[in-house]
Amino acid sequence: MDENDIFKPIDKLPNDAGIEPEAVINNPYVSSPPNELPSSPPPSKIFNGFKIFLGVIVVIAVIVFAFNIILPKLFPSAVGKVTLTYWGLFEDSSVISPIIADFEKQYPNIKVEYVKQDLDRYKDKLVTRSSNGTGPDIFRFHNTWVPQLLGILLPIPGSIVSKDDFAKNYYPVMKKDLEKNGVIYGIPLEIDTLNLFVNKNLFQAAGLKVPSTWIDFVSVARQMTVKDENNSIKTAGAAMGTSNNVTHAPDIVSMLFAQNGVDLNNIASNVPAAGDALKFYSSFAKPPDNAWDDTLDQSIKVFASGSLAMYFGYSWDFFTIKSMNPNLSFDIYPVPSLPGQNISIASYWVEGISGKSKHQKEATLFLQYLASKEAAQKLFAEESKIRNFGEPYARLDLAGSLTNSIAYPFIASAPSAVSTYFVDGTMDNGINSQINKYLNTAIDSVLGGSNPQDEADTLSKGASKVLKQYGL
Repeated sequence: MDENDIFKPIDKLPNDAGIEPEAVINNPYVSSPPNELPSSPPPSKIFNGFKIFLGVIVVIAVIVFAFNIILPKLFPSAVGKVTLTYWGLFEDSSVISPIIADFEKQYPNIKVEYVKQDLDRYKDKLVTRSSNGTGPDIFRFHNTWVPQLLGILLPIPGSIVSKDDFAKNYYPVMKKDLEKNGVIYGIPLEIDTLNLFVNKNLFQAAGLKVPSTWIDFVSVARQMTVKDENNSIKTAGAAMGTSNNVTHAPDIVSMLFAQNGVDLNNIASNVPAAGDALKFYSSFAKPPDNAWDDTLDQSIKVFASGSLAMYFGYSWDFFTIKSMNPNLSFDIYPVPSLPGQNISIASYWVEGISGKSKHQKEATLFLQYLASKEAAQKLFAEESKIRNFGEPYARLDLAGSLTNSIAYPFIASAPSAVSTYFVDGTMDNGINSQINKYLNTAIDSVLGGSNPQDEADTLSKGASKVLKQYGL
């Protein structure tokens, strides 16, 4: 099979005032001083002592008044403790607490309260609470949410990270996602990319090599598929072709689009290539040589059961799969590619500062600390105490430290990864959810026999309509 038959090629801050001796001696009405002083001081000394005491009280009162009334108004963050609220996802407070504790040691006047949120309807809650003044000071958001959060996101000050430093320390996809009109809107603590998970036992039994090109992928998927006498799939070669039961289907199709030269934000610029990618994707679920179909369970469950040879997933899928089947033996490889198009999809989470926060200076200090190399390493170590590995580093200068880690494949794919609004699992009830409805319809229609080019055109128009709603 010629690769051209699969896709169309493409051409990241006074002495005490006592009684004077001369006055006593020169006064004819006063006798000479006694040989011994009286046991109690003269009344004038008592009076002057009282004045001094009263003066001290007044000074203290002024200091207290200034400290508690005037200074807080002039410098609200200079006096007393400031409490920041940090909304996170996925990590329990026990993981984040040591990092927060280190920050609070450096800044004893700042206290950080971490609140783990549920992803379900999180984005809507974030926007609503931030808008009415009850939201967090710092929060986590998905890399594709920037257009939806511009009303509440605070631009990151250049004193925290300049555009040049951001480009130097983070992956290109991050610069593209998070820098808008020369302003950076968040700092990622992790990166995640789509990779190919393969069942080691199935591959060893079949004596096949893990495919690196789409030509080989097609061949291996078919060879690895086992059907019974009723032509029902018992062992699936690859989870591709459908929309409803393929985990990360939008991400996979986006990867095919990108590798075939489709602008993911402007499908209309190359509808034929999008049509070819839709046709290729759906072919994996079309009999008689199908390696997948819509009767099977969710692909992540099928892979965990040991009945799927190849599965496309992210780093978090590793833990889900292991929780389902701790004994499953699998490896992680780069996604297949077209010649010169080693493109994967990046889907990651970012930390941002609320523009509605009353403590933006302190929140900025905290974000600066979170993004530091030292904090990133400690966070990874804390995460690794409770699971196989922590979130893959977002910082380029830490990538090399994961060479021997299970997390490394997700780092290795990051330099050439691109992002897409066609991404699943964000539960955003916004761009991602809306645009994926059009994509799912296109997949189902092509699978049902519709013309791929027509469906690509319809998808292009629907996606464009959604993107325009968000100023894209």
